[in-house]
Amino acid sequence: MKKIGLLGGSFDPVHLAHLALARSALDGLGLDQVQLLPAGQPWQRAPLQASPRQRCDMIRLAIADAPGIALNTMEVDREGPTYTVDTLRALPPDASYVWLLGADQLANFCTWHAWEDIVALVDLAVATRPGSSLTPPPALAGALGRLNRQLQQLPFSDMPVSASEIRRRLAQDLPVDELLPAAVVDYIRTHHLYHD
Repeated sequence: MKKIGLLGGSFDPVHLAHLALARSALDGLGLDQVQLLPAGQPWQRAPLQASPRQRCDMIRLAIADAPGIALNTMEVDREGPTYTVDTLRALPPDASYVWLLGADQLANFCTWHAWEDIVALVDLAVATRPGSSLTPPPALAGALGRLNRQLQQLPFSDMPVSASEIRRRLAQDLPVDELLPAAVVDYIRTHHLYHD
């Protein structure tokens, strides 16, 4: 059975830290593939600036030369708010799945819609983030214990890159070439994205 890592997010835009995290998970967790899952309508955050199609286009460009990393459009293809648990329930049953998340997401994991069902459906692997703990919240630790599941730690050298900082820099016409794949920079400039 294939072992697939799932990296969800807005990818508004996809950047080099996303790709480094996916590669780290491929190697460090012994995965067959990592799928990037751009959110359709994330219910816990403000509306996204790039359209679903544009975000998928940027991901395709970013992973063109990245073996083992793929785009999964399930969430942008679905109507309505994006809930991780719905995505997991719809995945093909012929693989086992690991949900990849940053330590910053770990801290608020128990606010996710139907989070206990998520823990029952997939393994969790957490990557380090500056200033965030790798200790699960007590409720999550209890749920993992009841299910006899381990919170896997993802070997990842954190990179100080965030999509919000990239959008801020683009809005001010500041350079972003060291934060994004070159093809994504070209796409953003061609389509005039993230400019006020």
